[in-house]
Amino acid sequence: MKKITILIPAYNEQDVLYQLYNRLSTVINQLPRYRFELLFVNDGSKDETLNIIKSLRKQDNRVSYVDLSRNFGKEIAMIAGLDYALGDAVIILDADLQDPPELIPEMISYWEDGYDDIYAKRKSRAGESWLKKWTSRAFYRVLQKITRVPIQEDTGDFRLLDSRCVEALKQLRETQRYTKGMFSWIGYNKKEILFDRDPRAAGETKWNYIKLVDLAIEGITSFTTNPLRLSSIFGFTVSIFAFMYMIWVILKTIIMGEPVAGYPSLMTIILFLGGIQLISLGIIGEYLGRVFNETKGRPLYFVDEYNDEKALNKKQATEYYYSANRN
Repeated sequence: MKKITILIPAYNEQDVLYQLYNRLSTVINQLPRYRFELLFVNDGSKDETLNIIKSLRKQDNRVSYVDLSRNFGKEIAMIAGLDYALGDAVIILDADLQDPPELIPEMISYWEDGYDDIYAKRKSRAGESWLKKWTSRAFYRVLQKITRVPIQEDTGDFRLLDSRCVEALKQLRETQRYTKGMFSWIGYNKKEILFDRDPRAAGETKWNYIKLVDLAIEGITSFTTNPLRLSSIFGFTVSIFAFMYMIWVILKTIIMGEPVAGYPSLMTIILFLGGIQLISLGIIGEYLGRVFNETKGRPLYFVDEYNDEKALNKKQATEYYYSANRN
């Protein structure tokens, strides 16, 4: 029997975990031809998320968990889950139930037909504001125009990955990750399925607009460095005010005249070039920050606990992983 891992990154999801488990159990119990692993990655939750996962593991041996040493973010939590997944295929599923587990049988069916990456594309996005939907569409349009890698629009992390896709992703060890782009970058045989995205079943979203903007910039530059990004933000802000002031100086000169000869054109050129220079420095800073972060060579994450076993350091965590694979 083939084994399928359902990978669920979780950060402060105590309100939805039991509902998620019940819906997942209903789905996978209808697929007796497969063995399942429900792998939760606790990304440094501050609530009762970890305790709930442990209680689920006691009542169902299909439940596994990786407890990270702190909050590393969803992108890192996903690669940690891929490192520890034991299945012949991995299904990535958000804990908030916006992506319906009921699509899993359809994904598995296409997987059996020979597809390596079966991704779910949203037809509609319930529970999201018009601003979030508009900015999302605008971001994907920009990203598709400036990159050579075809990025799927309105497609999240909800997908089934064959083991060879998983092994390919595990080789990409960037410290600051944009996994949606990596799914496209590795290639392989892909299949799209459509669905209507539901609102969150419980709890609150962890993605505010600041985090979404940060993720968008990572998607364009591949990585992010917040202190250096301030230069870029400051440059854009100054440029906006500079352009506004430039228009005001020009209109004032045309209407009222200017006693100091050459002042309008001089101020216009100085403000324009100053803003452009700050923007350019900010963009250079983004890429310099990427180089800086990669040269440090730090591990992507540390594991505090794996399936009731304390992992005090990276070496022990790796040993647990390979031991589980051998078994």
